[in-house]
Amino acid sequence: MGNEVVLLDFWPSVFGMRVRIALAEKGIKYEYKEEDLKNKSPLLLEMNPINKQIPVLIHNGKPVCESLIIVQYIDEVWNDKSPLLPSDPYQRAQARFWADFVDKKVYGASRKVCSTKGEEQEAGKKEFFEILKTLEVELGNKPYFGGETFGYVDLSFITFYSWFHACEVLGNINIEVECPKIITWAKRCLQKESVAKTLPDQKRFMSLFLR
Repeated sequence: MGNEVVLLDFWPSVFGMRVRIALAEKGIKYEYKEEDLKNKSPLLLEMNPINKQIPVLIHNGKPVCESLIIVQYIDEVWNDKSPLLPSDPYQRAQARFWADFVDKKVYGASRKVCSTKGEEQEAGKKEFFEILKTLEVELGNKPYFGGETFGYVDLSFITFYSWFHACEVLGNINIEVECPKIITWAKRCLQKESVAKTLPDQKRFMSLFLR
């Protein structure tokens, strides 16, 4: 199988970061193409005509869209090292459930904390901490969500750590005080080169909300 891999992405995208971490975990060489989301490239519109969104992984000319689907695809195609999903069917189903939970819950709550004011922001902060505390319960005393090794749920969630500084400053909250296990877990994930090199500087990320 040829391995011509192209990633259409936008640097602050927490969804694109997932794909970049997965590619790094697998040691896959690829061409990175930064997209201007206000002026989307013809290639992006051709490769993802339905949603017209990044990230898009193009493997040997064929597009794969939606970050969690892309990560699963990467794990299945390059299955010779660093497995991201468990081999056990039940554990794999559980990992998909929690990654889906992160997808549906964390993004919206984070945006409310960073981008709203007053009562709407207060409701967003309450929702944000409820979600993080639910994830803390699922994490338990394990080093990672899947157990002893970094995997699919960790990869799905850790990219949102990019938002945490913005959430704390703009929402006037302290995540470590409320959810210490999440911060300990995040720092453990950041010890991995694939994560540390992918996640952007948090202050640079926060600048997006101050424009």
